[in-house]
Amino acid sequence: MVWMKVKVVGLHQDSMVPVVIITDREEKGFIQIAIGPAEAAAISHGYEGRKHPRPLTHDLLKNVIEAFNAKVDKIVIHDLRDETYYARICLKTKDGEMEIDSRPSDAIALAVRTDAPIYVSEEVVAKALQVIEPPRDEDMEEFRKFLETVTPEDFQRNFRRD
Repeated sequence: MVWMKVKVVGLHQDSMVPVVIITDREEKGFIQIAIGPAEAAAISHGYEGRKHPRPLTHDLLKNVIEAFNAKVDKIVIHDLRDETYYARICLKTKDGEMEIDSRPSDAIALAVRTDAPIYVSEEVVAKALQVIEPPRDEDMEEFRKFLETVTPEDFQRNFRRD
């Protein structure tokens, strides 16, 4: 299994559909999962640590799990079929471990509220992981060389007011 983390919740640049993007530890690859607007808001609220006067659905789920003296151990995105991801919420209870079928968006919304790790199976990674290729064109190389030589004084010189 590959440990992943939420990188961003936003809109797909072409379709404008809400997505959650999860990345590997080194941020060399990512998986983009299409979600609904409500799910995007739920993940964002938990990721940003927003508190509400009354518990929202995923806050309620967290509270219920904790009321039964259980803990979200991890979530696992374990399958990808017909462009649909499948996940499990893995709980530790006084009676042992328990797995609950879940949509990835709900599992992720719960994980960000409970600081539970997010894992993706090797099979899903093989199908879905998109590798981030660093730009290698001449303009980027020239820009890197410029950054190595630029000083704060160079910027001051250009922003002086007369």
